[in-house]
Amino acid sequence: MTATPAPPSSDSTSAERIDDVDVTSEMQDSFLEYAYSVIYARALPDARDGLKPVQRRILFQMSEMGLRPEKGHVKSARVVGDVMGKLHPHGDSAIYDALVRLAQPFSLRLPLIDGHGNFGSLDDGPAAPRYTEARLDAAGLSLTEGLDEDVVDFVPNYDNSYQQPDVLPASYPNLLVNGASGIAVGMATNMAPHNLIEVVQAAKHLLAHPDASVTDLMRHLPGPDLPGGGVIVGLDGIRDAYETGKGSFRTRARTSITREGRKTQIVITELPYLVGPERLIEKIKDAVQSKKLQGLTDVQDLTDRKHGLRLVIGIKTGFDPEAVLGQLYRVTPLEDGFSINNVALVHGRPETMGLKQLLRVYLDHRVSVVRRRSEFRLQKRRDRLHLVEGLLIAILDIDEVIQIIRTSDDSEQSRSRLQTIFDLSEAQAEYILDLRLRRLTKFSRIELEGEADELRAQIAELERILGTEAALHAVVADELDEVAERFGTPRRTSLTEGNGQPTTGRASAAKAAASLEIADAATRVVMSATGRLVRVDGDEPIPAPARRSRHDAIRSQVTTTTRGAFGLVLSSGAVLRLTPADLPSVPAASVGLNAGVKVRELGAFERGEEAVALIDLASEQPWLVATAQGIVKRVKPAELRDRDRETVIALKGADRVVGVAPAADDDWVVLITSDAQLLRFAASAVNPQGPGAGGMKGIGLKADASVRFAGVVAEGAEVVTVTEAAETLAGLDEPRVKVSDLAEFPPKGRGTGGVQAHRLLKGEVGLSLAWAGPSPLAVGADGSQRQLPPGGAARAGSGVAIDGTIGAIGARLGD
Repeated sequence: MTATPAPPSSDSTSAERIDDVDVTSEMQDSFLEYAYSVIYARALPDARDGLKPVQRRILFQMSEMGLRPEKGHVKSARVVGDVMGKLHPHGDSAIYDALVRLAQPFSLRLPLIDGHGNFGSLDDGPAAPRYTEARLDAAGLSLTEGLDEDVVDFVPNYDNSYQQPDVLPASYPNLLVNGASGIAVGMATNMAPHNLIEVVQAAKHLLAHPDASVTDLMRHLPGPDLPGGGVIVGLDGIRDAYETGKGSFRTRARTSITREGRKTQIVITELPYLVGPERLIEKIKDAVQSKKLQGLTDVQDLTDRKHGLRLVIGIKTGFDPEAVLGQLYRVTPLEDGFSINNVALVHGRPETMGLKQLLRVYLDHRVSVVRRRSEFRLQKRRDRLHLVEGLLIAILDIDEVIQIIRTSDDSEQSRSRLQTIFDLSEAQAEYILDLRLRRLTKFSRIELEGEADELRAQIAELERILGTEAALHAVVADELDEVAERFGTPRRTSLTEGNGQPTTGRASAAKAAASLEIADAATRVVMSATGRLVRVDGDEPIPAPARRSRHDAIRSQVTTTTRGAFGLVLSSGAVLRLTPADLPSVPAASVGLNAGVKVRELGAFERGEEAVALIDLASEQPWLVATAQGIVKRVKPAELRDRDRETVIALKGADRVVGVAPAADDDWVVLITSDAQLLRFAASAVNPQGPGAGGMKGIGLKADASVRFAGVVAEGAEVVTVTEAAETLAGLDEPRVKVSDLAEFPPKGRGTGGVQAHRLLKGEVGLSLAWAGPSPLAVGADGSQRQLPPGGAARAGSGVAIDGTIGAIGARLGD
């Protein structure tokens, strides 16, 4: 396009100048200048100190302002104003945004600024700079250490009124430790944070072994370490990034599946990098509304300052929590990807670098910093030693020095005469002339001689460091160790092998949705004698415990299906309807002490209620229900109404249920009382009744006696009785236990008093425990087994004393 000159006006004194410009060339030149400015002066970090220009200027200016860690905070607006006015004329918002990021612990692995006030969160922005305050963090200050020792080059600011460092000394590889992100023109950078200790170890290894491979370096630096922790799934992409500068990996939240009562929950304590809890909750809600997520009841944010991040996701009954968690990984930011693109400036040009190149650029920079610093210190100490030596010469003949000064016409003459007479340099002579008289003491001479000796030692050490590359590298390595010790923290992010790829595709999603619910397979629910419930899937037998192992005994068990229902009978006569899907599934071999959950965590127990036994709610066979006052009834569980809480027997007064068991007509009902009476009668003597009935008399009790055990047994069972001593008698706290055959006890009619089951000795007030069934197992309160005496004892025997108390008796595991 060509501009056409306008005709000059008649009153114009001079002709206008109009140049013809090719628009294409002008646009190309202007765009290239703009692109270069963005790449070099804004968006990309320098590979040496890992900082963009605005970040470098912020740290340098804060150092110049004296905002050290031991000093007080100042308003962020003051820092922004100084940086903008002196070094970075690109707008206050850009400067403040960069300052905020340098202070955010969730953005940087090692924050460089100590912020005071609201510096934002993963889901919300910071307060305005007039409300927040800042100062340098110790880690940020260490990046600027040595600027006054000519360790880096300084360049003019935008208007040539101030000098600023071209790069910071950087006492550690900040680019790898804190990562970087930025979008330039035609290129971008995205680098992951790493653990300082691991980065230092890798840098030291490369310093000592310049030909080390990426595999060697990864033994020290296995992968990124994100500020918020989490789990990195799959290391192949990380290896690619370390070799070529480009790669990707996936991060997952740190989760655990817990059970509180009947509720199964997914607890999240760490999230993927830069994923906030509010964003995650919003995504979960959107996925539930769009039917992409199933099996969730609610999401609670229980995060606080004491416990940190804690998100709790409730799982519906009957849904497999592992499958639901997999679904969350697929459709929410609970699993997120991170693409690595290691682009940084090297000698002013953008380059894509692998791990070895990044470490090499930093190490070359750091070696240069240490060399320049050593040269600066060496020259300073040589200059000082030169002055001290001249002063020592003058002090040795101070009277003549004074005479020369007094007889000279001016300072120029006195300086010249001192140089000639004492063979001094101009600098030495000038220093002597500036000397204060109070330095002319004997003690000052001793001090100067000591200072000279110290300076000579320091000069020798600096010359040694500068003499060989090995000595220079040793200093760099030692300083890296010091930084790692000062600022290093343990790894937060776990690394796991695997492809890390979520299931995708319509068919895969449909298959995943179908597998969320727990399969409705055969299972057993077992209640232990110490009051814990567990689910055992399949028909694998439960192995018997080792003789001396800490274990548990079975009080009750039912067979049902995983998504079916079973009842928990309480001492109040109520039945709680539960489902096995709410219980943890354990292998048969793992059933034992502390397996499963406590029964009180599964339902709302009223005051004074205790769990008695399990009941099969689908059973058409009558079950026996017996109470402490000797009342018995048979009821069909299938007749109970389908409610979360139902009554199985109507109790009178303070009576309570003590035993529940399936009772066919040809079974034996056994009742054992606290005064050591046992009654055995046929189950057919108890007519089945409806759930609301109060039952009938099962045994005649004496005053103050109650039923200790009620159950249904078959021929061949054994009877265990344990005595209880009076509290007022000392020395009788060890119980006496007897094991007899059920055949020793003749059947009697229902409602009678039964026969004697244990002969009580003096001081024994009755039975504390009783039990009837096959293969009894006695355990203490700590789960340790108690050795029962041999069976076959007479029904009226007094038993034998055993060591330790018995907490519970039940069927032996494996029977």
